[in-house]
Amino acid sequence: MDLRIFVEPQQGTTYARLRTLAQEAEALGFDAFFTSDHYLNMGDGDGLPGPNDAWTTLAGLARDTERLRLGTLVTPVTFRMPGPLAIAVAQIDEMSGGRVELGLGAGWFEDEHRAYGIPFPAIGDRFDQLEEQLAIVTGLWETSTGETFSFSGDHYTITDSPALAVPTQDPRPPIVMGGYGPKRTPRLAATYAQEFNLPFPPSGIFTTFADVVRAACEAQDRDPATMTFSTAQVLCCGTNEAEIQRRAAAIGREADELRENGVAGTPAECAEKIRGFAAEGATRAYLQVLDDTDLDHIRLVAAEVAPLLA
Repeated sequence: MDLRIFVEPQQGTTYARLRTLAQEAEALGFDAFFTSDHYLNMGDGDGLPGPNDAWTTLAGLARDTERLRLGTLVTPVTFRMPGPLAIAVAQIDEMSGGRVELGLGAGWFEDEHRAYGIPFPAIGDRFDQLEEQLAIVTGLWETSTGETFSFSGDHYTITDSPALAVPTQDPRPPIVMGGYGPKRTPRLAATYAQEFNLPFPPSGIFTTFADVVRAACEAQDRDPATMTFSTAQVLCCGTNEAEIQRRAAAIGREADELRENGVAGTPAECAEKIRGFAAEGATRAYLQVLDDTDLDHIRLVAAEVAPLLA
């Protein structure tokens, strides 16, 4: 099971804190460091000192780390035009030596769009945008040097693009998609994605949704074994009950609720929960770290949870 660290900078942080956490995650042997892509905090917090732009953060981490895979869970199509997005991700892929992955989705958090003047179309329109952006971004990345790329859609038109910059990864950076949509999401994932992520599912339903994506792959004559299946789960691990309670309180949650709805408890409990998702077909887990100042938290996972999953 690959273990990845997943952070939520919109809750309020600094680049310096994220860099420290990412560098510690790299030193501890975690597979990747992913960030959400939001501009407004959620819940009761004040959001201070403010959000970090996801791709600006990843550009910094591309230079401040050496091994970690880097990406988003997930970038909303409403935030960026597909051509500039393709250029930015390709550039960060080069900056990192080929370690970038693009999580792309339709977006959902209307409040942040209002707060920062970003248009927020209806859900059907956003999915139309998503489908076109996936075609454009992957089409640009896969265009051979010296050739051009064009696309005509309802939302975006690309005319004779030189399709530069060229990503370092060949044929392109991996695409990560996810969610609970029963039809369109699986079809788009089967068409464009290398990884399907089911965020924060309770135990027992992962296989059902993964099977829908597998069926979508088969409908396109794609081998389902070429798709990586992953889950994201909030993390709250402690060596004893007092430590578990303290970490839960630090993120405004209850320990018992997190045991039910996340990867929480002692290292043995956390490993058991992750093994449950592995039994349901997941080969990768994104551990959502909501207190990015608590380096001892990920040290504990590396020292006492990861060995139980080897």
